Amino acid sequence: MTFKPFDLTGKVALITGGNGGIGLGMAEGLAAAGADIVIWGQNPDKNARAEETLKAYGTKVLVRQVDVSDEQAIVRGVAEALAEMGRLDFVVANAGVGKGAAFTEMTTDNWRRVTTVNLDAVFWTFREAAKHMVERAGAGDPGGSLLVTSSTSAIHGAPRNQAYASSKAAVQAMIRGLAVEFARYGIRANAVLPGWIRSDMTAGAQANDKFNDKVISRVPMRRWGEPDDFAGLAVYLASDASRFHTGDSLVIDGGYTIF
Repeated sequence: MTFKPFDLTGKVALITGGNGGIGLGMAEGLAAAGADIVIWGQNPDKNARAEETLKAYGTKVLVRQVDVSDEQAIVRGVAEALAEMGRLDFVVANAGVGKGAAFTEMTTDNWRRVTTVNLDAVFWTFREAAKHMVERAGAGDPGGSLLVTSSTSAIHGAPRNQAYASSKAAVQAMIRGLAVEFARYGIRANAVLPGWIRSDMTAGAQANDKFNDKVISRVPMRRWGEPDDFAGLAVYLASDASRFHTGDSLVIDGGYTIF
């Protein structure tokens, strides 16, 4: 028997915030490995560009504008994905926002906006996905993989960014609970903690010479991370190669955290 653990043919992946940055980097890796792709994003222009990019890999692609801060939009979005694609095997809760401010000046509205998108939306997305995966297991088709994009902010001191850091630490605790609760169904749950990665969220820092000199120069790999640095990880965690890997938090930061 030929061993092809990274072949994702027949699998369906859903990536929230999948129209750019890390999410699109993951989606491209998954599509290249044969998976059909569902992506959610808010920006219509970015959605259209991402759809064109992903369709070039020859797999089925479903792109939808879904507001992950709206619980019912997520419920409808997962239902539509299942109706259109037939199943979900790998679900990445990647959509996220940051709202930096001095802690003493942070408003409750800003705090709630960040924690709603970065924490509540992860709960809603995984809840709906897990319902499907558990039901499928009961029908004799166990398995599935959940992945959340956390952040090294969860383990570093993050001044002026406590809402973001708190939400990113909270999802790691969620993942550990999911890993234990759903292991009996063959469902795995993991978190990835990106470091300094080129994306729309870090555009200001990328253009800041002082930041590049003081921070990026301390990254042992001496560069910004790129979205496609997450393609292989996504393929691994979606594939049968990771069938016994669950409850983990994987730091992808070019060595910054350990230096």
